Amino acid sequence: MGKGFAAPRRASRPEPRPEQRVPLGEGEGSSGGRSGRDERRPRGTARDRALRLLTIRARSRRELQDRLLRAGFDAAEVDDVLDGLESAGLVDDQRLAQALVEHAVSVRLAGHRAVLGALWSRRVDPKLAGPALTDADEDESRRAHELAVLRARQLHGLKPEVAMRRLTAFLGRRGYGLGLAREAAARALAVDPSGED
Repeated sequence: MGKGFAAPRRASRPEPRPEQRVPLGEGEGSSGGRSGRDERRPRGTARDRALRLLTIRARSRRELQDRLLRAGFDAAEVDDVLDGLESAGLVDDQRLAQALVEHAVSVRLAGHRAVLGALWSRRVDPKLAGPALTDADEDESRRAHELAVLRARQLHGLKPEVAMRRLTAFLGRRGYGLGLAREAAARALAVDPSGED
């Protein structure tokens, strides 16, 4: 049964031929005859944008460079701004690398892979972390066992094999290798790791 009325038909415009297509920002609708590149020019200066980004959190030079270039600033201008910020001490990749390692190690009790991941995600060369990364690697076993004990408290109602599997997986997600994760999980749960698959 029909509803008694038909939806109005929209008038359709023919699709322009390829030679008639005009990129957005150009042609009759553009203001003042400026090119599309000029219209995409970001507001303010690269320095102002970089300083605003730095008020949110510390950033590496490459993070800032990526953000400023994506915003449309000229590469030479971006390099000049970043050089100035580095000389003023507002951008310091080595200090940032050490802070990232310390946070990953002391707050998250992260393993080696997670520490490296934190550095890579912030576009920082791990070599800049220097002694902080070396100390973190030497202390990795202690952190794995400490984290396993903390997490094991939440798994006390589970069957031993389920708790072992979950705790090992958790430690793996925190950046610990399988062998160390299994050893730390077994010690925290007081089970024999050799009996697990």
